[in-house]
Amino acid sequence: MLTLRRADERGHANHGWLDTHHSFSFADYFDEAHIRYGALRVLNDDRIAGGRGFGAHGHRDMEIVTYVLSGALSHRDSMGNGSTIRQGDVQRMSAGTGVMHSELNGSKDDGLHLLQIWLLPRERGGAPGYEETRFSDADKRGRLRLVASPEGRDGSVTVQSDASIYAGLVDGGERIEYAVSAGRRVYLHVARGAVDVNGQRPGAGDAAMIEAEPAVVLANGAAAEVLLFDLA
Repeated sequence: MLTLRRADERGHANHGWLDTHHSFSFADYFDEAHIRYGALRVLNDDRIAGGRGFGAHGHRDMEIVTYVLSGALSHRDSMGNGSTIRQGDVQRMSAGTGVMHSELNGSKDDGLHLLQIWLLPRERGGAPGYEETRFSDADKRGRLRLVASPEGRDGSVTVQSDASIYAGLVDGGERIEYAVSAGRRVYLHVARGAVDVNGQRPGAGDAAMIEAEPAVVLANGAAAEVLLFDLA
């Protein structure tokens, strides 16, 4: 079964410096039908104006993955990490027992577009941690590249959660088939472009929730970039 949720059905807030869409209940947006999907608790589609961002704030007991679509994100945290990540970079911060961090647009003039993902951890109270890895367009072209997993498989970042995240670029005649293991389900988010997914066609900002299907087939992409979440 595939359930399609269109981009305009998400929560939305425009604060001037931040234009954000929430796939799940977050901040002032609450939707009882969309609180989480398996371990996937937050998927925010954020556009941040130049020179602006989130000042120092705290998190705990959450696996936070940031996927940059365009622009540069400057990160600082109480663990002593400080870096700027750009398009193609994937950042993982395990909040564990507690961490403070800031996230700012690394450019004074150019916009920043990113996806911020929160995953529920397998256990509460773990040690905070940080990791970042770069994945080129070639890594994702016409295939699903594992970018986050519980074991850090195949060079992906390691998350303390029952979730694996894949990123892919699909265009033209490229076709991708992803086998879904028994007892698992898939959440597929289209970050940009459009693509056929098991006979339906989500576009930018749309999501497909897939359960009790043996496979997910992506085809006929129009400059599509997707994130696929494999979840219990």
